[in-house]
Amino acid sequence: MKTKSPITISDVIEAKEHIAKVIQSTHVRHSREASKRANCEVWLKMENEQKTGSFKIRGAYNNIRSLSPEQRKKGLIACSAGNHAQGVAYSSSQLGAKATIVMPLNSPLVKVQATRDYGAEVILYGKVFDECYQRAQEIMKERDYIFVHPFSDPMTIAGQGTIGLEILAELGDDVDSVVVPIGGGGLISGIATVIKAKAPKCKIFGVQSDLTPGMFDLFYKKPQKEVTRYSSLADGIAVKKADQKLFEEYISRLVDDIVVVSDNEIAEAIVLLLERAKSVVEGSGAAALAAVLSGRLNLGKKCVAIMSGGNIDLNNINMVIERGLISKGRRAQLNVLFQDSPGSLSQLTAVLAKEGANILQVNHNRMDHDLALREARIEFQIEILNHEHLDKIKAALHVLGARLTD
Repeated sequence: MKTKSPITISDVIEAKEHIAKVIQSTHVRHSREASKRANCEVWLKMENEQKTGSFKIRGAYNNIRSLSPEQRKKGLIACSAGNHAQGVAYSSSQLGAKATIVMPLNSPLVKVQATRDYGAEVILYGKVFDECYQRAQEIMKERDYIFVHPFSDPMTIAGQGTIGLEILAELGDDVDSVVVPIGGGGLISGIATVIKAKAPKCKIFGVQSDLTPGMFDLFYKKPQKEVTRYSSLADGIAVKKADQKLFEEYISRLVDDIVVVSDNEIAEAIVLLLERAKSVVEGSGAAALAAVLSGRLNLGKKCVAIMSGGNIDLNNINMVIERGLISKGRRAQLNVLFQDSPGSLSQLTAVLAKEGANILQVNHNRMDHDLALREARIEFQIEILNHEHLDKIKAALHVLGARLTD
């Protein structure tokens, strides 16, 4: 029998019993670097190490196992940017059901291929989840399939809530805050149900991309803006419109605050996880750590950030790393105007060498129409230590007589 909404902690405990043999109880890992930057004890819940690469299998399996054999035999339909797709595809294969998944046209190839590898039919349609949802509803009616909702379903929410049980089992009930990425809102609804029942003093914080801030706007009673651009770094939480039902039943009651983070902040968090935690986390998963590092939340002494997934597109990872390094002040581009004479380039590179910058690329241009006679524009791509280091380099170039432009 299906659980009624809103769920209770008893529903989550029951879900844990049903999915225990399928999912992994993922590690809660302490991060010394994040703790230092956030000025509190930061723990990372590594759902990027979960089967199928994200937390989504918890809710998907709990949902599908609750269906009758007759319902599973009809066939299942779902919509997803990628992680729910894989969760449904894997769970369906384990439970003997046929799955069809509608995914956005711009879905990361790694997620599309993984979904097919788990045995599902993939239909690419639309730009964002909301458009996929409409197409999935049409297919459901055409083929008489059973719809497996990625977040607004009690069985799905109960499955996601098992993360909260694992956090408290490992760290105890003295956790001061849990930071959770919000797409549709099923993950934070499930975790908040558990945490507020067993550790009511613990704060629950949500985080969204500033490009798709629907639940943030709803939480702060702001007008719902028309979304025209979607974050490529946090595709897993790019939902066009906030779910009013989840907001009323869970988020408005159980969540203490919601913040938004930029793509640059997410990229910086991804780089930190790669360098210090030796862990690959996708943009939507790293959003929670970005919020922890942003300084916008009162985290208390002991904080847990949910690393919700690790299915990052390898075709984009170099761009993400580059963006993260620039955001952290580890790489920079200098556009320098200088005299075009013999030895001038060597004077500039000598300053960079003296100041400890590593030159990655040089582009020398003396032909642009906006340059003065015997003037050249030199573009340097450099590797540096931090933003303060860059300021020191710029000051040294200024002393040499160089002009820096944007």
